[in-house]
Amino acid sequence: MLETVDLTKKLTPAEYKTRLIALQVRLGELGYQVYVQGRPLIIAFEGWDAAGKGGAIRRLTERLDPRGYVVHAISAPRGEDAEHPYLWRFWRRLPEAGQIAIFDRTWYGRVLVERIEGFCTEDEWRRAYREINQFERQLVDFGTILLKFWLHVSQEEQLRRFEERRDTAYKSWKLTDEDWRNREKWDLYTEAVEDMLLKTSTTVAPWAVVPANDKLYARVHILQTTVDSLERQLDLSFEAEAAARHSNSKKRRKK
Repeated sequence: MLETVDLTKKLTPAEYKTRLIALQVRLGELGYQVYVQGRPLIIAFEGWDAAGKGGAIRRLTERLDPRGYVVHAISAPRGEDAEHPYLWRFWRRLPEAGQIAIFDRTWYGRVLVERIEGFCTEDEWRRAYREINQFERQLVDFGTILLKFWLHVSQEEQLRRFEERRDTAYKSWKLTDEDWRNREKWDLYTEAVEDMLLKTSTTVAPWAVVPANDKLYARVHILQTTVDSLERQLDLSFEAEAAARHSNSKKRRKK
């Protein structure tokens, strides 16, 4: 699947600015409807190191009401989280009705980093595909709107971004020894990602694979996908009714 992703897609800065602002404004309106209609919204981000997840989340939330969303940065489970079944720490972070939860890394860590690094047994990560699909099905059946993004970059583009972080003082904190080690396992991670996409992209919770070599394109793509999904899943009949009333009012004034 990953080989078919067109990583050459780009936006000019002018196109990016125009589309970004329009989509952010629309997402702000839809975010309010998430609250009004009492629909939990989960936006899950996975992707390669340095693929641009943080920047995408920042643009996604820029015009949302800060009272209506929370961003969960997921790392290795510790303390109480490590003492319960794997998915418990995600259940306890799910959004209430009308709220938005954004996950920067997710429950898919079990079939990605935990699989590759040996942090769980083979039986555990193989079983996780079924557990995750059931988990997501329960969320959607409850009324949750669930979006899943995989940000895909080429190995060459990741190296360029690593070197930029290394050589830029205010970005260097983002780069760790673990990031460099993970590059040595690129093929293993690619295999794991392919398995994940194949086994967990379902009719109720499909994956959106985002070409992210160009950060501007990736951010707009994510915003557009989010807006499109919310427009499909929220009840926006009032907008059509308002447009019809406005149109009839204009016709009467002309007469």
